[in-house]
This record gives sequence, structure tokens and C-alpha cells, in this order.
Amino acid sequence: MLPGLLWLLFLAGDEGAALKMEMICVLFLSLVPAYSRGQGVYAPAQAQIIHAGQACVVKEDNISERVYTIREGDTLVLQCLVTGHPRPQVRWTKTAGSASDKFQETSVLNETLRIEKIQRLQGGRYYCKAENGVGVPAIKSIRVDVQYLDEPVLTVHQTISDVRGSFYQEKTVFLRCTVNSNPPARFIWKRGAETLSHSQDNGVDIYEPLYTQGETKVLKLKNLRPQDYASYTCQVSVRNVCSIPDKSITFQLTNTTAPPALKLSVNETLVVNPGDNVTMQCSLTGGDPQPEVLWSHSPGPLPPNSLVQGGNLTIWRIRVEDSGYYNCTAINNVGNPAKKTVNLLVRSMKNATFQITPDVIKESETIQLGQDLKLSCHVDAVPQEKVVYSWYKNGKPARFSDRLLITRNDPELPPVTCSLEIIDLRFSDYGTYLCVATFQGAPIPDLSVEVNISSETVPPTISVPKGQSAITVREGSRAELQCEVRGKPKPPIIWSRVDKETPMPSGTMTVETYDGKLRLESVSREMSGTYKCQTARYNGFNIRPREALVQLNVQSKAYSPEFYYDTPNPTLSQKQSKNYSYILQWTQKEPDAVDPILKYRLEVRQLAQRNAIQTFIPVQKMEKGLLLEHILPNLKVPQSYEVRLTPITSFGAGDMAARIIRYMEPINYPSPTDNTCRFEDEKICGFVQDKMDNFDWTRQNALTQNPKRTVNTGPPTDISGTPEGYYMFIEASRPRVTGDKARLISPLYNITAKYYCVSFYYHMYGKHIGSLNLLVRVRNKRAIDTQVWSLSGNRGNMWQQAHVPINPPGPFQIIFEGVRGTSYEGDIAIDDVTLKKGDCPRKPIGPNKAVALPGSGVSIQHGPCLCGPLTFFLFVLLR
Repeated sequence: MLPGLLWLLFLAGDEGAALKMEMICVLFLSLVPAYSRGQGVYAPAQAQIIHAGQACVVKEDNISERVYTIREGDTLVLQCLVTGHPRPQVRWTKTAGSASDKFQETSVLNETLRIEKIQRLQGGRYYCKAENGVGVPAIKSIRVDVQYLDEPVLTVHQTISDVRGSFYQEKTVFLRCTVNSNPPARFIWKRGAETLSHSQDNGVDIYEPLYTQGETKVLKLKNLRPQDYASYTCQVSVRNVCSIPDKSITFQLTNTTAPPALKLSVNETLVVNPGDNVTMQCSLTGGDPQPEVLWSHSPGPLPPNSLVQGGNLTIWRIRVEDSGYYNCTAINNVGNPAKKTVNLLVRSMKNATFQITPDVIKESETIQLGQDLKLSCHVDAVPQEKVVYSWYKNGKPARFSDRLLITRNDPELPPVTCSLEIIDLRFSDYGTYLCVATFQGAPIPDLSVEVNISSETVPPTISVPKGQSAITVREGSRAELQCEVRGKPKPPIIWSRVDKETPMPSGTMTVETYDGKLRLESVSREMSGTYKCQTARYNGFNIRPREALVQLNVQSKAYSPEFYYDTPNPTLSQKQSKNYSYILQWTQKEPDAVDPILKYRLEVRQLAQRNAIQTFIPVQKMEKGLLLEHILPNLKVPQSYEVRLTPITSFGAGDMAARIIRYMEPINYPSPTDNTCRFEDEKICGFVQDKMDNFDWTRQNALTQNPKRTVNTGPPTDISGTPEGYYMFIEASRPRVTGDKARLISPLYNITAKYYCVSFYYHMYGKHIGSLNLLVRVRNKRAIDTQVWSLSGNRGNMWQQAHVPINPPGPFQIIFEGVRGTSYEGDIAIDDVTLKKGDCPRKPIGPNKAVALPGSGVSIQHGPCLCGPLTFFLFVLLR
């Protein structure tokens, strides 16, 4: 209704009435009680990606895609600027490059993705997903192009073929130069200092082969001639993109050039005992130039207890974890590398387990006389196939017969498992069976496992003790989940989560216990849910697992409050007492998920001090989406404060949220329809001097200016032409030097429109005038300044007006930067700064006052207009 009324008022010609109505609307919304707004405070997430790293270039490609080019090894910085309430969670993902890469997931506003020493696989499309549960998530993306140039690799290959029987041999040599680069590299071949070209003579060809990895250029020397024995250089270039220099590699071709050849001193499979010292010798038998011999281990690097000397690899006091494949490789870039591999096995045995399998043919899960029974025994061993199993019954070697069989490698069991099968089970077969695993002839201790078979051997059952199916504990305390297992033998219990695909607190997906109890220390709200206990198949019956469920409920402390950032919070200033008040606004995250919130603990601390003032804010019924407000009175101008807000339930204190409140000087305009800053008040409309520049702007008028000021520079009066009118001024006289900067920064403006127009008057008179720049600073974790307008040099003894359109993506400030010229006759002044919603006017607007400056004979003029379509909505409520 209100926008329609504004439109009608505008059509009626009462623009001032429409603007007054908009102000009434703003004031009305600020006075509406929080409870009446309820769910309306929620706003969907919006996102924008900006970059602040070491970009070589940021461009738009032919399909209007944002491309951010960076050199490999530099630092990538991407920021996802988000708005919305509750504060959106930001999650970075990417595709291409390494598609599985996932970066930090966080709930911090304006989250920064920073990658130090970025690598090529980290290039690709980066997605910023902002989600707060209101509406659809906001997703923005940018493509990151990582540019690099590796060292080229030059390899030499030779073919020998009979052309005329056995009397003539043609030798053809291929020099293959390969490089990995982005963008594609340019190749140059040289013989000595001479640059070679394709088919420059009958003996030289240069071409690109098909199906090669990386970029490749081949130099083919046909029917090798004496002059072809020379030094060859392959030079690669990416044309200095990202300042990447050219690279090259040189090879000396001689009549003795030959590929490497190797031989090993040990067998390809080597089995050793733990604690032995092992030496493997890799000897060169050919190769020119002299090949380089390298040893490597798979998986992982060479063990720390090893030493490489030439072609010899020695491992002292070898351990089980040192097992693996050891590769000896000889490389001289001629032909293919020579490679020998040793599979080194360190004898070991561990984890002796057993299984009892009832008669599967009769689909039985119990042991019954007259049916078949299988006892299986397994150990994890290296080498697995060298394990020898022995069976004993009641302490004596088992006597095998047509009813007592030994089998290995049962397809239904793990490899190299030994099974004792009892056919037609009888009473005399009851007893204690012992399985012993042995490495014959090796100093490895035997492993054994015992199985008792009797009428009391029954399959397991599992249940949850009475009153234990749902456990409720408080967050931070200890929880014990219990499942009871009956049967003989009792198998281990394996615990896992049912309702969440997340690991257990130990970091593994399952936890094994032998007493049926899962003990959890210092439980958190994330650990609540359903847990499953089930019987393990090993050390028990090889049957369908028995299962039971236990529910864990965690009484957690309250979640953190969420400060309301997306609309300006009113700042009230009392000029007389030098105090100000701040209206703090927040909602509560998931209030229904915990005990009712009784009150909030509020702690307010001035940033320069340690002590905080603590108060409590009582609440009645807390609902999701309810916007709460609290006035912070008697804050000292211009101090900043840290505010900490903690919800309190009967359970205790919940999660705390903190924010910083910074004092911003209010802008008081003469009337609601006049939002022009004329610098008539000492507070200069909330503008502040930049503490990081070289000197300050000066507020002055014709009555306060220095009577000894430099002649022929600077304005005699402000834009009004009256001696009482003030303006902002930079003095170029000593001690200022060339290039010194003075910066004047506006208050922080919250975004309420897409486009704005900055209008101002400038005076640039003097033969040494430097530059006047207008910058826009977008506020986020890191302030980003963008120059949107600049003017240099002498513009005459007159005030002129500029209109500059801007479209900031978030809360912003404008900055006037004066730069001192080459000498002292270079004073610059500004006056009547206006910020309006909408585009700048297409045609220059006539001045409010046309006043000739004394002694100039020239009236006020207007400078160039950088503007878009005219908009009727000329008022913005600045704070």
C-alpha cells in the first residue's frame, strides 16, 4: 500500500510529501514491537564472490564468464559476501581440476577462501553456496585459471631398420620435447645457436605427435649424418603470461648415445624375517650419458631406517611395515627408463580368529547331533600362503578320517582359511579344538585359537537391558550404551550409527567392544541419534548377525543467538552528554530444540578496557523467528564496544554470540528533502580523516582561511559565495611534497538500492594542481577500495559539479582523495556532497546558486556528467 501511495503523491507533483511518507514508513518500522514482526525478520541468503589475491588478470570471456587468472604458487583469495537472516552458512566447493576437492565449510559471514601456493589441480570453477534455511540457497561461481610452465623434458629415441638387405642401415633419431603448461606453450628447436625450422633440409623434420601426454614437439633427424651429432636445445614459452619466463633444456647427441640398462642382485620376490638387515644392489650395465639411479617405495616413501648409496639400498632392522614394492629406476632421457622391481615381504602373523558354521545345507543356525559342522581358523599373515595350520582335539593331534576333514580356501571364507569339517556330528565329537598357525623354519611365534564344542555351545542372542533402550544425558557428560549378548561362545559386539552417515567419536565408522558396552566421553549434541549393536561373525557363529538398537538423547545447551545485521540498527546520540545508545536486535537459533530459554546474559565491554558490565534480559516465550530488541544506553562517544549475548536455560548457559558495535556519527540534514552535506557543522556530516594517509583535509571558510595563503590557488569562498560558508580544502604548501595524499571518508551507508549517484562541487585552481579522486569502499572482512572518478590539473578559478554513478554490492563508504601536485600552487577544495538513490541525471542539473567568484569574472559551471537514466526516487535515508 505504501509504495502505491508514494507513486500517487509523485504523480501529483508533491515529491516532498512522498519523501516524507517514506521517512514515516522507516520510522514506523523501527517502532513496531519485535513480537509483531515474528517470522518476517527472516530473509533468504544472497551471495557475491569477490577476489583479493594475487591475480594476473580478471576478465570476462566470450560467454560472459568471470575468469580469475593466477600463477601457480601464488595465493588465491576469494571472498563470499553474503546477506540474509539468519546469517547464512557458507560452503565452498569446486569442479574441474580435482573434482573431489572440498574446502572449508563454515557459518561465518563474509567467509574467505584462501589457498596458499595454489597448484594447477586446484584450478576450476569455484562455487560459493550460502544457505540459511530461508528460501533457496544462493549459489555463485567463478572460474579460476591457474597458469604455469614446467621445466621441459627432452628424451631421445632411435630406430634402426634394414633398407637394402643387410648392406645398408638407416638410423633415425627422434628428439622429443615435452612440457606441461597453461596456456599452451610455444616450442623453438635450436642446434647450437642456430634455430631449426621444419624441412629446412632433407634430414630435419619438426612435428607434433598424436596421443601424447602434455604438449610435445618432436625433432626428427633422418638418416643420421655426421653434422647431426651436436648440441640441441628445446626452448618453451607461454609468451610471458603472468610474468612466467621462458624455459629451455639442452641435450648433447653423440655417436655413443645409448639408453640405460640395469641388473639386480636379488630375486624379484624377497621374503625376510623382521629384524634382518637387507641390502638390494642395482647395477648399471649400460647408458650414455651416465644414467641417474633412483630408488622408490610403494606405497609411501622409503622407510626412515633405510639408506641409498649409489645403486645400493640398505634397510636396517627391517619392520613389518617396511614391506612393499621397491623400484630401482635408471634414467638418462635416452630411450625408455630401465626399471627393476623387488617385492619385499617381511614375515608376520596376527589376528587369529575362528568361526563356527552349522549345517548350511539343512539351513540350521544351531549345533545338532547328526548334522554337519565346520570349524574355521584364520590368521593375517605375510606371506599368507606360507602359513601352515595344525588342529588338535583335547590337547592331542586330531585324527582325520572320512568324518573329520581338513579343507583350505573355502570360497565363503577369507583366503587361506583352514577349516575342520565334522560330518554327522556325534556325542564323541564334543570337545576342545585348537587351531595352531605356524611359519615353518622362521623365527615367528605361532598363533593359536581355541574352540569348545559341546551341548552348551549355542548361537548368540542380543537384547537391550530393561530401561536402557533410550539413554538421556546432558551435553558434556559421559554416556554408556549397553547391549547384552547371551550364547556360547560370546562374540564381540560391533557398534555403528544408524540415522547419520557420520563416524563414531573415535573417527571410525564402527567400534568393537567385548563386553557389549559403548562408552562415550563428553557427549555433544551432534552425537545424539540411534546406535546399532550387532554380533560379529568371527570368534563366534557364522550366521546372520543379531542386532539391537539404542537411542541416545543429548540434552544440550541452547544454540547461539543470531544478531540481526541486514537492516541498520538505529544509533541514538545525546549531544550534550557525549553519549549514544544502540538498539541491539537478534533472533534465537533453534529455540525449540532445547529447554525453554529463560533469559539472556548480556556482557558489554569497551574495547579499550578489560572489565565488562553484565546484565540479564528476561524473556517469556521464545519462538523461532521472533526478533528481540534491547537498548544499550550511555555508550561513550566515540568508543567501540564488544557485546556478548548468551542464552540461559534450566540446563545452564548456552552458546555465546559476540559482535562489535562501532560508533558512527549521525548525519543531521537541515530538512527531510535536503540530503546534501555542506560541511557547515563541525561534525562534517560524519566524514572522518583517514589515519593512514599523509595529511588531512581542512574545514574552512573565507573568514577562517589563512590570510597568508598562496595566491592564485584555492577558492575565495564556498559554493554559496558567502564568507560564512564552509568547504573542505587541502593545502599544498610545505611541508607537503609531491604525491602526498589526504583522504576524507564518509560514514558507512547500508544498501537500500541498486544504483546511487554521488554529486559534488570541486574547485581545482592553480598551476601545480595534482589530482582529485573519488573512491568507493565496500565493507566486509577486508575493505576493498575502487576508484570510480578522477580529475587532474588546473580547472580554473571556479566551482564545477560532477555526477558519478555507483552500484556498490554491499554496505559502502565514499572517499575523497586529494593528491598534492608538483609544487605549492595546487590547492583543491570540495563542497555540497550529495548521495541519492538511482541513476545520475542524463543532463547536467542547474546549480542551486550561480555566483561569480570574486576576481575571476566567471560564474559557476558544471563539469562532465557520468550518468544513467533519470530516476524520480531522489531521496536516501543516510545514517
